[in-house]
Amino acid sequence: MEDNNYTNHKTAKNSKLILGTIILVAGFLLPLIIPLVLASDLSTSGKSILSGLLAFGIPEVFMIVAVAVMGKKGYEFIKGKAIKYLKRFAPPDAVSLFRYRMGLIMFSLPVLIGIVQPYIGHFSTIFKDLPLWFTIVLDVIFISSFFVLGGDFWDKLSGLFKYDVRIAKTHK
Repeated sequence: MEDNNYTNHKTAKNSKLILGTIILVAGFLLPLIIPLVLASDLSTSGKSILSGLLAFGIPEVFMIVAVAVMGKKGYEFIKGKAIKYLKRFAPPDAVSLFRYRMGLIMFSLPVLIGIVQPYIGHFSTIFKDLPLWFTIVLDVIFISSFFVLGGDFWDKLSGLFKYDVRIAKTHK
């Protein structure tokens, strides 16, 4: 008899974990329906409010509901699995000198073009109205540079936003 209660308890826990995971994933996917809201017949203010809530607010409510359904242990279990999966895509901490230099070029080039473009645009028609695809390519290069530069660069970059961080000087 006790064995049957254990099985029922375990099945209930698994079903709560599955239901909580479905709610969590659904909450994270809700922003994907924003284009449908924008294409709807709602008023402009209705579209704005609903789009804003779908981006910030409703997904967080879904997350809270998911944690309530699956419990803290279930949430920690799902979070641990997700982090383990995503760590595969994290950049390595140390990279070669060539890779670091290429990453710095990838990082700097879009920033420099973004800074200089409004000024050069007055003198050159090439830079006056850059096509959207060009801007998207520059953004992809910039974001990719963080993965090329490696984890140590992330630490250096985060140090810019912390007052009491000191970067150790190394002389070669």
